[in-house]
Amino acid sequence: MTITRTLVVTVVLACPVIVPTQAAAQAQDKGMAIFVEQKCTQCHALAGRGNKNGALDDVGSRLGAAEIKAWIVDPVAMAAKRQPASTRKPAMKKKPMSAADVDVLVAFLATQKK
Repeated sequence: MTITRTLVVTVVLACPVIVPTQAAAQAQDKGMAIFVEQKCTQCHALAGRGNKNGALDDVGSRLGAAEIKAWIVDPVAMAAKRQPASTRKPAMKKKPMSAADVDVLVAFLATQKK
C-alpha cells in the first residue's frame, strides 16, 4: 500500500511539471519551424544556424516581446527609430505571416537569452 501511494503521489506531483515542459518544448519547436519557414535564416542566425551576421541568440535579453513584434510587423519603422540608424543591407523586409504565427515567433524569440 505504501509503495502504491508513493508511486501515485510521485506521478501526481510530476504531471504539472511534465505537461508545461512538453508544451514549452512544442512551442519552441513551432517557433523554430516558423523561423525556418519564413527564411529568417537568410539574414539571422540561431544556435549557429543561419547568417551569423544577424545572430539572435540573445534577442530575448536585448529586446522585450513588444519590440520583437514591432521588428517583425514593421521592420522599416523600427530601423528608422534605431540610433544609430540601421545600415544593414539589405534592409529587413516584412514577411507575410498570420497573426498567430507572429505571436508564436515572438514568444519563441523572446526566450532566446544567453
